[in-house]
Amino acid sequence: MRVTSKIQYFLVFLGDIIVFLLSLWLMLVIRYHQVPVTGVFFDYLHPFSILFFVWVVVFFISGLYEKQALFFKNKLQATLLNVQTINVIITVLFFYFIPYFGITPKTNLFLYLVISSILLLIWRMYGLALFGFRKRQPAVLIGSGKEMIELYDEVNTNRYYLNFVSMVDLDKNPKIDLKAHILKHLNEQGAGILVIDLKDEKIGTVLPQLYDLIFSGVRFVDIHKVYEDIFDRIPLSLIKHSWFLENISVAPKIGYDFFKRLMDIVISLFAGIVSLVFYPFVYLAIKVEDGGPMFVTQKRVGKRDKTINLYKFRSMSFNDEGNQQQIGQNKVTKVGKFIRKTRIDELPQFWNILKGDISFIGPRPELPALVAGYEKEIMHYKTRHLIKPGLSGWAQLYHKNPPKVTANNSETRNKLSYDLYYIKNRSLLLDFIITLKTIGVFFSRSGV
Repeated sequence: MRVTSKIQYFLVFLGDIIVFLLSLWLMLVIRYHQVPVTGVFFDYLHPFSILFFVWVVVFFISGLYEKQALFFKNKLQATLLNVQTINVIITVLFFYFIPYFGITPKTNLFLYLVISSILLLIWRMYGLALFGFRKRQPAVLIGSGKEMIELYDEVNTNRYYLNFVSMVDLDKNPKIDLKAHILKHLNEQGAGILVIDLKDEKIGTVLPQLYDLIFSGVRFVDIHKVYEDIFDRIPLSLIKHSWFLENISVAPKIGYDFFKRLMDIVISLFAGIVSLVFYPFVYLAIKVEDGGPMFVTQKRVGKRDKTINLYKFRSMSFNDEGNQQQIGQNKVTKVGKFIRKTRIDELPQFWNILKGDISFIGPRPELPALVAGYEKEIMHYKTRHLIKPGLSGWAQLYHKNPPKVTANNSETRNKLSYDLYYIKNRSLLLDFIITLKTIGVFFSRSGV
């Protein structure tokens, strides 16, 4: 069971397009005090149709087509206003730099911003409810472990389409009569959905109690799928070795691998050549500040545990190569602070991508010393090395507190849960989504 469906995403997208069109029509009505004739409307629609496409891309990069934007309303107003402001700036630049269309923005664009922002907010706040998608379905959650509690709190705190009316922790209630418990909530609250960890060993002893429930109309849903769909990561404490055998494959995906490598070569070659413009300025800035070397080479662990050398512009006093004893003595330089903030320090890695050491998208490669420790302390950590590491990735976008150059087992477990999600679901579409969102992170100067 997915908390969002393709129909919901399509309706949101279709509703946005309708709002764009309606806002354009209302803008003309208000601006010229009359209903626009067909010819006038299509004169405006011609250039605006190009902008509609650009606006949708901006919406996507800004997260307005993620499930969080469908469920969480508390930040929707500020997000929409910011996105609309960006879209109007794009529109102003579009019309002024392409005078072919002969439309002067100014008052028109101001009216459009106000009208479209109001209509978009109304649509996003209340539109899906018109189609019955806001109704929450009562459910019972059964399992054990911290991820189950995390799932319960997340679903019941926010307005997902599930509402857990009961949670049974088998660690605390091993002898509970599950059938009677579920039937009670089914009869009293209509809880027809049972989210359960069927792979939990404790569940095996109560399966006979659950079998008859399928004749009572109860729908069984795998807790792993619900957790993955809500958090966009894999629940490490819930998965067993069988999960890896079912979901992780290193067999070649001929079409995907070919096009991914082709895009890596084409984009890295083009971007690498363009980035050469920055090299003289970085060289001069570094030499003026401390006279040290321009580049550093850092060892990282790549695909199948192969050691690779990553190229970067030097941003610290010296290259400590991940030596824990030297890290405390090393400092970020003034130039280094700037090139890190602007991501300029990573430009030389385009040549790593061209060589095939890394890809544009994949798990971020770690220091060998940290990997050695993590593989001992974190179960399944080695799995992230089954595929080629990347310049950006799923974990870089969604992991809130990534570990840096010092060991942090807790946060690295969280990071691994995102890496496993990417390894399981990797595709050209997911890579494209990550690429667009990485562009958004770059321009907002956030992320890691």
